[in-house]
Amino acid sequence: MRDAVTSLIDNYDLKGRYLDRDAMDSLKSYFTTGMARIQAAAVINGNAAAIVRQAGTQLFEDIPELIRPGGNAYTTRRYAACLRDMDYYLRYATYALVAGNMDVLDERVLQGLRETYNSLGVPVGPTVRGIQIMKDIVKEQVAAAGVESSSLLDQPFDYLTRELSERDI
Repeated sequence: MRDAVTSLIDNYDLKGRYLDRDAMDSLKSYFTTGMARIQAAAVINGNAAAIVRQAGTQLFEDIPELIRPGGNAYTTRRYAACLRDMDYYLRYATYALVAGNMDVLDERVLQGLRETYNSLGVPVGPTVRGIQIMKDIVKEQVAAAGVESSSLLDQPFDYLTRELSERDI
């Protein structure tokens, strides 16, 4: 798993270049927002179970056919698997938030997801909706905790939803 610093250095090293003004600005931004990223992660970590539970409840209210007979979250086992996956997305979004880099999402979440979802017959639309709901809940909780996060919280969740939406899962 790489963070913003190692990714930036690796890119410049591959090109055989010294860090320029753009690189220095990127590093400055990363370090300036570091405390906010860590504080936001602490809020998420302290409330992860409640965030997932609330997002699941809202998702199933928005798309009730998921929990009806024949739906992808019908039966206790499937319902639990859905919440487990939402927790998984939340945890890795938090890692990406702290790292300031989305590589962990590609490496640990998105690679292989197509095959898994296809084999299980899991539709991507409700998954994307669940991630968006979690983003909204996280933003509310982080703001309520007094953490100034600007668009930092959007990045990992938006990356997940964009990548899932663009893939033919």
